[in-house]
Amino acid sequence: MLNATFYAWTCIFSVLILLKAKAELVNITYVESAVAAGAVCLDGSPPAYHLSRGSASGINSWLVQIEGGGWCNDLTTCLARKRTHLGSSKQMATPLAFSGILSNSQAFNPDFYNWNRVKLRYCDGSSFTGDIEKVDPVTNLHYRGARVWRAVMEDLLTQGMSEAENALLSGCSAGGLASILHCDSFRNFLPTSAKVKCLSDAGYFINVKDITGTEHIKTFYNGVVTTHGSAKNLPHCSSTMEPGLANSSDECFFPQYMAQGVETQLFLLNAAYDSWQIRNILVPGSADPQGTWKACKLDLKLCSPAQLEIIQGYRMNFLDALNGSSDLSSRGLFINSCYIHCQSETQETWFTEDSPMLNKTRIATAVGDWFYGRRPFVNIDSPYPCDSTCHNNVSPDDALGA
Repeated sequence: MLNATFYAWTCIFSVLILLKAKAELVNITYVESAVAAGAVCLDGSPPAYHLSRGSASGINSWLVQIEGGGWCNDLTTCLARKRTHLGSSKQMATPLAFSGILSNSQAFNPDFYNWNRVKLRYCDGSSFTGDIEKVDPVTNLHYRGARVWRAVMEDLLTQGMSEAENALLSGCSAGGLASILHCDSFRNFLPTSAKVKCLSDAGYFINVKDITGTEHIKTFYNGVVTTHGSAKNLPHCSSTMEPGLANSSDECFFPQYMAQGVETQLFLLNAAYDSWQIRNILVPGSADPQGTWKACKLDLKLCSPAQLEIIQGYRMNFLDALNGSSDLSSRGLFINSCYIHCQSETQETWFTEDSPMLNKTRIATAVGDWFYGRRPFVNIDSPYPCDSTCHNNVSPDDALGA
């Protein structure tokens, strides 16, 4: 009952924020022409996006935000997914409310409010990396995420993105991972004269064992890569991987192994205590059959000293993976010590009076300063529970849906 009550109040608060920000409702666009090229969702339906046109100084600036929503890693999970909006454009809501980084209000999105703002819908289950030609006539599953990516980019070029002067590819969760995986590809679609950068929000998933010593997330990602035929579409991994892993294609799904090869400028926005990663990588349900961690995963304040020590260790693993991926001085970095997953899409975390801050700077300001070159932003928060500006994700457990 407490969880339901809290969730209800959280929803009400979010609605009030949207009303205050006068959230824009944006209709859906189906890329029907993509079907002929086999660029389709899991169920064979056309890919889709929502586009709000830019104005005035933003008329030739483009923000493409990739939707998140986890992955499917085998026949069973992909079959279940194709019956939802994450596997079929037939199930997608339209219109869609734009908020946070997609807001059209200068007061709530000071640097990108008048850009052409796009929400790329996610319906393939592989962060847009899959491409298998054969379609099983029994299941009718289409693993075509990489084709969807190309088809939507090509369609957006016809909508005016070919004239872009500024462009930012962003995404949350599985979309945040996609914004890293496809960052250089995005750059290559656009004019060489354009300023092009990428933002990954909660997309820096790390390769660590769970509390039982099982390689849970690695096994899961291996299933994703194998099921979707993703290996040929993943960026080249670095040579700094662990011995024996250099030829393991699923490793290239982890940013810590491939982010340093991204040549386009990249901003990493992530909580060091990412709530999804704690609940699904460190302590997945399979690692805690007795529910010993249930309260702790709900709210870090409810963790025992021993559990909190393990979670602090996870933060150190996260920072080690971050430091090993690239020269951080060349990146934008906003790593706070909140217990949350995704902070750019909701108005209350992106830019309001009480939004999270690092170095007295809100996320929207940090990203805007970095994009326009007003000042660099590379900040890592002190350990939990130091940050009083956090909006922590105290909600029921979630299972492999990022």
